[in-house]
Amino acid sequence: MKWKGKDLFDLVCRTLGLRETWFFGLQYTIKDTVAWLKMDKKVLDHDVSKEEPVTFHFLAKFYPENAEEELVQEITQHLFFLQVKKQILDEKIYCPPEASVLLASYAVQAKYGDYDPSVHKRGFLAQEELLPKRVINLYQMTPEMWEERITAWYAEHRGRARDEAEMEYLKIAQDLEMYGVNYFAIRNKKGTELLLGVDALGLHIYDPENRLTPKISFPWNEIRNISYSDKEFTIKPLDKKIDVFKFNSSKLRVNKLILQLCIGNHDLFMRRRKADSLEVQQMKAQAREEKARKQMERQRLAREKQMREEAERTRDELERRLLQMKEEATMANEALMRSEETADLLAEKAQITEEEAKLLAQKAAEAEQEMQRIKATAIRTEEEKRLMEQKVLEAEVLALKMAEESERRAKEADQLKQDLQEAREAERRAKQKLLEITTKPTYPPINPIPAPLPPDIPSFNLMGDSLSFDFKDTDMKRLSMEIEKEKVEYMEKSKHLQEQLNELKTEIEALKLKERETALDILHNENSDRGGTSSKHNTIKKLTLQSAKSRVAFFEEL
Repeated sequence: MKWKGKDLFDLVCRTLGLRETWFFGLQYTIKDTVAWLKMDKKVLDHDVSKEEPVTFHFLAKFYPENAEEELVQEITQHLFFLQVKKQILDEKIYCPPEASVLLASYAVQAKYGDYDPSVHKRGFLAQEELLPKRVINLYQMTPEMWEERITAWYAEHRGRARDEAEMEYLKIAQDLEMYGVNYFAIRNKKGTELLLGVDALGLHIYDPENRLTPKISFPWNEIRNISYSDKEFTIKPLDKKIDVFKFNSSKLRVNKLILQLCIGNHDLFMRRRKADSLEVQQMKAQAREEKARKQMERQRLAREKQMREEAERTRDELERRLLQMKEEATMANEALMRSEETADLLAEKAQITEEEAKLLAQKAAEAEQEMQRIKATAIRTEEEKRLMEQKVLEAEVLALKMAEESERRAKEADQLKQDLQEAREAERRAKQKLLEITTKPTYPPINPIPAPLPPDIPSFNLMGDSLSFDFKDTDMKRLSMEIEKEKVEYMEKSKHLQEQLNELKTEIEALKLKERETALDILHNENSDRGGTSSKHNTIKKLTLQSAKSRVAFFEEL
């Protein structure tokens, strides 16, 4: 009964194991207005119901400028992920359709781990709430078509642990225009209805019909003092030469809430620009150690998984080879049986052929005997006739031989005469040659004069000047190169991400139902058509290029 807000808040934080408590608070509702439990005030002294159990929501009250740099503990990252995801699904933060699909893919990675086609089959996201209803109603697409596009990106996130996927989700979500902004209806001195946006960067003034792009902004480092009196709120710029500017809210309770948010965001804004406290340094060191330990654990698990997969692949290969060998053995047995049957048939056929051959040989022998008998009879009658013809033929041959021999002898005599004449002519020529050689004068041998050597070819010594590099401040240069490399990698990753988003946007554009576009959809499209693709921080930076004095004057004249 005597507990203060801090007692209850600390109990919740201890239960969760949360140390980055400065981002969070306990929220409750009073007459349709949001309020936060004050730490130094008794819980029951707040304007809460005394009769029924009171419900408090443990939520992020303040948002970081850069989630990756500021959120140290994994539990802190997880709580922000859950809250931002719910705000996007509840359409409290506007998210373009193509970015909604990308964020949904990271949410699936965080919940289910790596994509496995054998486990994550068609329809496994049927019961999941992943996209804002506004996005689903805006396109003529079935749940299966949305799941197909989410799964396509989900498959690309392989290897990311839950905390990594959740951080990627936050890094994309933190650049959405409505991320971390608390809106309040206000009026300036002229009575113009406007919206005040309070976030980690400063105060922003919006048109009530456009919560995406502020008209003017005042960063926290330009604000010196904030106060309120009844419904009137007063902002004092850091430059004392600039007049204060005021606005009115609808309720005193709203002014209290605005002041709480302004003080908390301003404190965090200034803390970020100072050296980390010992507590934060300790948490960051522990977070680095924990991250390194988890990384080693993930690598160990990855190695074990790889070894297990290799063992399974080896087992499957052995089973496949065993099955193949069984099939080959079966086929070999069948082939052997067919061979044996064929051999039996061939043996039978060979036996039949052999018997037929014997029969044919016997008939051939009989035919040969009959032929010999007929020949013997024919020979006796022909022998006598042949003898007579032979005697006549021998007489004719003898006469022919005598004539040929006579002719040959005459030719030999003529050849001998011709050979004798050629020999005498050769002897005469030889004698004449010998006479010429013996009567010819002799000369001394001519020594060849050596040719003069060619002149030497000019030689060129190509000696490049030695280049010496005397770099100074090598550490600084190396650091600059590493920073530049990280910058290039980040730019390439961002470019690839933007290309993917544009590709999906083009793909589903034909299925859009224009008549279902909300006012925020139209505003977002107009910003995109005007080239408004710069980051949220750059947009606010552009709005603060003018002097604070001119921005105050502009606010008063709205």
